[in-house]
Formats: sequence, C-alpha cells, structure tokens
Amino acid sequence: MKKIRYGNEIDKMPNVAFRIMTLIFIIRNFFKPMSSCIENFGIKEGNIVVDYGCGPGMHIKRASELVGVEGLVYAVDIHELAIKSVNKLIAKNSLNNVKTLQTNGNKVEISDNTADLIYALDMFHMVKDYKSFLLELNRIGKCDCTLILEDGHQQRKKSIEKVIKSGCWKIEKENKKHLICKPK
Repeated sequence: MKKIRYGNEIDKMPNVAFRIMTLIFIIRNFFKPMSSCIENFGIKEGNIVVDYGCGPGMHIKRASELVGVEGLVYAVDIHELAIKSVNKLIAKNSLNNVKTLQTNGNKVEISDNTADLIYALDMFHMVKDYKSFLLELNRIGKCDCTLILEDGHQQRKKSIEKVIKSGCWKIEKENKKHLICKPK
C-alpha cells in the first residue's frame, strides 16, 4: 500500500497523479516558495547542472539564473508532462540556458563527464533500478561532480543503503534533507 501511495519504485507516475502533484506544488509555492532550496547547493556561474526528475520545473528558473549565460541547466524527467511544463517555463521566461531531456529511466542524452552538479529532489524513492540510475548519474557527472539526493518518501537509511550498494558514489555529507555525494 505504501508503494502505491508514495510512488515508491514505480518509475513513472500516472498523468493524473502528475497533475495533482503539480497543483499541490503551485499551492505550496504560493505560501512557501521552494526555488530557494537550491541556493545552498553550490551552483556557480558557468556550471553545467542537471535537475534530474525536474517535474513541473519548480527549480528551473532559479537554477538558470545561478548558472548564468555561460552555464547550462539540463531539465531531465521521465514524464512527458514534466517536459511540457518546463518547455512552457523556458518560453515564458526566455531561459536560453535550459535544455529539456526526456529519459526512458535508463539513459539520458547527456555526454559523459558533463555535469558539475546533479540534483535529484523528491524522486529517488520512485526509482526502481537504483543501481542503473546512480551509474547513469555517475556517467554524466565530471570526476569532481556533486550529487545531491533527497530521500523523498523513503527512510534515510534506505537512501544511504542504495548509494552504498551502487558502488559508484560515496556520501561526503548529509543534512536533514539531502545526501551530498561525490563519484568514487
């Protein structure tokens, strides 16, 4: 029951669930904007950043501002409605340094050793094949890349276990909401 309710290990949520989630985010962001949560991720001008599991794009505009005109933000999601939503944000706000990519859950069309920073917020619990997922993030990250993983709807203990079992990331730090990882 918990898997169904929180989307644990389902890879892609149904369209109706995505729309409900988007509505909840809009209401929540009205009272407490979430775009500021990426402020402490260490994004610098000129960085190449990957927002993996970008959803409706809550963090895209701020990430675009932080990387500046010399940087690039990849907005990656498995859900076609997420890509549509982010494309609307790109057009509305002239975010010329943002590129959307739809993944099939296994591979993403980003070259090896590209990203300076990858963040995956409130989606890690949905990934069925976490080893392949973390290997793919390792492939697209530079050798000094930072990966910021949010537990989402799973216990921290389970997130840590998955990262360790992947064999390709080491946990450098953790805080209340995130694991901060570096490639092995």
